[in-house]
Amino acid sequence: MTGGGWIEAGHTAEMEKARRLVFRHEGKQILILKRGERYFAVNNRCPHQGYPLSEGTLSEDCTLTCNWHNWKFDLDSGDTVVGGDKLRSYPVKLAAGSIFVNLAEPDRGKSQAEALDNLHACFHRYEYDRMGRELARFKAAGGNYAQAVGEMIRRCYVNFEYGMTHAFAAAADWLTLTERYEAEGRDDAALVTVLEAVSHFAWDSQRYGEFAYTDKIISFDEQDFLEAVEVEDEEVAIALINGALEQGSTYAELRPVLARAALAHYNDFGHSVIYVVKAGQLLEQVGGNCREAVLKSLVRSLVYARREDLVPEFRAYAGNLENWRNTGDQRVDMDSLWGKPVNKILAAVSSSDLPEVELFKRLFEILVRNMLHFDTALAARTDNKITDNVDWLDFTHGITFSNAVRQLCEETPDLWPQGLLQMACFAGRNVSYLDQNLDIEPWKVFDGEIFLEDTHNFLLNHGVPEPIVSCHILKTLMALEAEMGAFPGAAWREEGLGAFNRFLAIPVRRRHSLRAARQSLAFTARE
Repeated sequence: MTGGGWIEAGHTAEMEKARRLVFRHEGKQILILKRGERYFAVNNRCPHQGYPLSEGTLSEDCTLTCNWHNWKFDLDSGDTVVGGDKLRSYPVKLAAGSIFVNLAEPDRGKSQAEALDNLHACFHRYEYDRMGRELARFKAAGGNYAQAVGEMIRRCYVNFEYGMTHAFAAAADWLTLTERYEAEGRDDAALVTVLEAVSHFAWDSQRYGEFAYTDKIISFDEQDFLEAVEVEDEEVAIALINGALEQGSTYAELRPVLARAALAHYNDFGHSVIYVVKAGQLLEQVGGNCREAVLKSLVRSLVYARREDLVPEFRAYAGNLENWRNTGDQRVDMDSLWGKPVNKILAAVSSSDLPEVELFKRLFEILVRNMLHFDTALAARTDNKITDNVDWLDFTHGITFSNAVRQLCEETPDLWPQGLLQMACFAGRNVSYLDQNLDIEPWKVFDGEIFLEDTHNFLLNHGVPEPIVSCHILKTLMALEAEMGAFPGAAWREEGLGAFNRFLAIPVRRRHSLRAARQSLAFTARE
């Protein structure tokens, strides 16, 4: 071996007939090719699946083809002509009849930047396996996984037409696990978690165009911001956030007003509240460079959130909020309220004299029991009305929403009435989809610690194609663990573990072909 990374790989005489040779050094396989008087050195393993390029075909125009899957590499430009990943090449020089190859590692900063560019290039075709390889290359070049997630957010957030999605919220939880697995030295598990986070952004932004945000700046004022969200004026709301960013406001400083905006209505099936919490957690992980991307995405989602307190089922919400604790003294009993409709639970909660945290625990117990008793046969129906389409995610949201409510209301206590009454809406909205006589014995978990550890391991190899499903498994698990940590020995612990056990055992149905056909025919027939 000579200096500067140059290694003698062979002799020119060896190339006269075969015009290719493979040499090995410290685990690397380097393929040397000759075309005319020119020499090329590349990784012998195809970057797609590792098949030997020494068995490939080299054309007159210096295009190397892997004969297994027809990937093609232009040795002159270094471009991948057909396929995805780039093929690594190495400098070559000749001296005294010997062939030398420079195996020195390239500049780490340059390698990281290239890996991030290649990672984002995977988004268009949702190349899941390639995303894993690019993340591994980024890490090998000294990159930080959270940095990679942050960079992907910055590059794709303008592709989200209606702002924040579950991709943002799930990324916060995946990155929490990334930190845990890296600390444990579980490199494969750490890569799984960051791959799940990045691929979800790819899935949600796939093939979408750009939906630009305004560049206008208005000096931030809390009341003006709340009013802009209330009247669904994205331009003004974003301009105000631009003003907050220009003033150097931190997310922690903005979170109370964001929480107030999220809880101003029974918003978006709980997404708004969840997103406010997860946005802050995500920013702690990916750093301040993502503040603009995350904040703008969150605010856009708040502006476009559907307001369910305006539909008939939840109209009693506003009156109960207005009359909070002014309608008498009625203690909340979980057993008497479980299975009751929205209006009865709203009235009981608004008139209760129980402390807010105690009310929270009672309502959370109802939501856990609802999830445990979901009548899963209803999800398989093909003859129901559109309004009765129901599945597991209608129940898991009560759990994840409540976890977010507790965090926001502990920080901003005057929001407890909104948070608790919206939990009451969740507690009553799905009562017609419960099997109150369900035999829960088969779903009991006898060793919670082992069950939770097994569930975390399941998430590393879940096999679920749609990120929306796997992320709900993750977020529900993390919310349950957080609430069990906040309330050790909680009365609902056994039911909570049983509900989650049943959730894992009876998969979410994501495609309802016959139901969709029948509902489409019935719906259009009435047009």
